[in-house]
Amino acid sequence: MNGSMIRQTPITCTGHSRPVVDIEFSDITDDLSYYLISASKDGKPQLREGGTGDWLGTFEGHKGAIWAVDISYDGTRAATGAADFTSNYWDAESGDCLASCTHSHIVKSVSINREMNLLLTGTSKSILSVFDVRQPQKSIEEYTGHNGSIKGSKFLGNDNYFISTGEDKLMKMWDRRAKKELKHQSFDQAINSMVLKDDVKVVTITYGSNVALYDVTTFDLLRTHSLPCVVNSASLHLDQRYFVCGGEDMYVYKVSTETGRVLESYKKHFGPVHCIRYSPDGELYASGSEDGTIRLWQDCVGKTYGLWQRPDLNSVHNNCSPSNHDFVMS
Repeated sequence: MNGSMIRQTPITCTGHSRPVVDIEFSDITDDLSYYLISASKDGKPQLREGGTGDWLGTFEGHKGAIWAVDISYDGTRAATGAADFTSNYWDAESGDCLASCTHSHIVKSVSINREMNLLLTGTSKSILSVFDVRQPQKSIEEYTGHNGSIKGSKFLGNDNYFISTGEDKLMKMWDRRAKKELKHQSFDQAINSMVLKDDVKVVTITYGSNVALYDVTTFDLLRTHSLPCVVNSASLHLDQRYFVCGGEDMYVYKVSTETGRVLESYKKHFGPVHCIRYSPDGELYASGSEDGTIRLWQDCVGKTYGLWQRPDLNSVHNNCSPSNHDFVMS
């Protein structure tokens, strides 16, 4: 069977009543599962089983659109940033709100550190803050330097550093010990998204119709590729051979990191794709859309995984071989 004959059948996760604007996966946990959290303009962030999309719960308490989410590596803690000027820190197992941090503006980014005691936030008025979730009444650090809304912010490795992006077309690295900016990278168009995972030492940036990969330590440009539409989000596979992305034309694309060739493309959403992420094992990727749904897509179409059943033993090998990815599926 030719690889292109295998049909990609995404799992559609409903439950949100308005656009899905951010998603994040946990790492693989001790019981070999992982989790997916989603942000929506409906104000009700949701937690799902990452491999199947099964709904596990909704975090109740915000009074405005949710713009950003994060989940701890072990899946036990979650964070949300909202239009009600708060970022909340949650027990992801019970759904209890453990801490609520008040800001002076809309919260557009959130990040939980590895030790799960700090929350990094960014607001629509360019302020980056660090909160100790054990004493959340006031931030312990604040940073300014962007102009306009913060688009993303993420702790790095040992938490002494973090990266931020803004609508001022800048990506910055900050040193928390010195309380200052270390370096920055400028872009010629507004930054749409930033994705950074601990196990992949590459930061993935989307701006305009471009996807750019940078070394997370040096900010050296590794690769940049253009797509046929404005790209809102992209995520690099853990082996770094390809990335997935989505944007205004409602397609999700799988692209060769080396050549920029579109290997696969699918149009199943009914609105622009706002966010996309690879699962921690690289077996699937999730996309969130203006249509209010999350869709889970197989990385290796036809392989038995989660709710997907393998149709043919021989076709799986052919479909997953890099040399046979020179086709476009829609």
